[in-house]
Amino acid sequence: MWQQIFLAFIGLSAGTIIAGGVVGLLIGLSITPRYAGITHTSDKMLLYEDATFLGAVLGNVFYVYKLSLPLGIPFLAILGLFSGIFLGGWILALAEMADVFPIFSRRIRFTEGLPKVIICVAIGKLAGSLLFFWKGWY
Repeated sequence: MWQQIFLAFIGLSAGTIIAGGVVGLLIGLSITPRYAGITHTSDKMLLYEDATFLGAVLGNVFYVYKLSLPLGIPFLAILGLFSGIFLGGWILALAEMADVFPIFSRRIRFTEGLPKVIICVAIGKLAGSLLFFWKGWY
C-alpha cells in the first residue's frame, strides 16, 4: 500500500512539474497576454495566469486518476470547441514565434494565396482529428 501511495505522489508531482512548464511556456510565448489584450481585460492578467495553471493541474489530476465528469454530450461539445480554440492559439503562436510562414513563403517564392493555404491547413487538421476520433485510434 505504501508503494502505491509513493508512486501516486511521484506521478502527481512529476505531472505538476510538467504542467507548470507548459503553463510557463504558454505565458512566455505571450498567448495569454495577447488574449487579455485583445479582450481589453489586461487588468485581470494574474487571474488568467492562475486559471491557466489551475486548469493544467486539474487536467493532470483527471488524467492520472482517470476521473470523469458525467455532464453529457453538450458539455463535451463545448469542451471540444474551447480545446480547439486553445490548441489553435498555441499552434499559431508557435508558428508566429518561429516566423514559419514568412520564411517558408519567401524560400519557395510563394507570393499569393497564403490565407488560402492557412485555411487548407486548418481544414486538413480538422479532418484528420475527426477521422482520428471517429475511427477510435486513441
